[in-house]
Amino acid sequence: MEDPLIEVIMGKKELTILTNDPSLTAWGWAVIRNDNVIDGGCIETHPTAKTNRIRKGDDRVRRIHEINIELLRIINANNVNLLISELPHGSQNANAAMMVGITADKVQTIGDCLNIPVEWYSEADAKKHIIGTKKITKDDMIQKIDQLYSIQWLGSKVRDSGLADAIAIYHVAKAYSPLINFYLK
Repeated sequence: MEDPLIEVIMGKKELTILTNDPSLTAWGWAVIRNDNVIDGGCIETHPTAKTNRIRKGDDRVRRIHEINIELLRIINANNVNLLISELPHGSQNANAAMMVGITADKVQTIGDCLNIPVEWYSEADAKKHIIGTKKITKDDMIQKIDQLYSIQWLGSKVRDSGLADAIAIYHVAKAYSPLINFYLK
């Protein structure tokens, strides 16, 4: 199988990045080409096991499927050839730990199945790189990203926060990724 980035390196194809702030509830994402945000959004899913009277596991699989379908649509529509993502970390309970595993697995599996490289960055590194400290509010992150990039905001704090965090991951990747640095120079 050919390396999907050879054409990018050889200058035959543009580098198109899908950057992610993964979450089962509000998955922030942005597509970036030539250091410009060309699309962005937030994939929201909500648990409905109780109202639909189904098992929690079945409902979780439904939510995973909804995110998969939307991510694949975004990747195909934009000819994405690099995935970058926040690496989920920590959890306060068993359910949260399961969600961390699901969201990290989702990005890596899509990358592996589509032969798209994946780079991982930490939330703390993104915050420190953007603001200079790891302690930052969601509103502060949205405001800082708004200063750095031209964004079409989504109109709700949850969705705007997911989008801002996805772009913050791109911003830190831009500083540390050899591939992105090679392409932008």
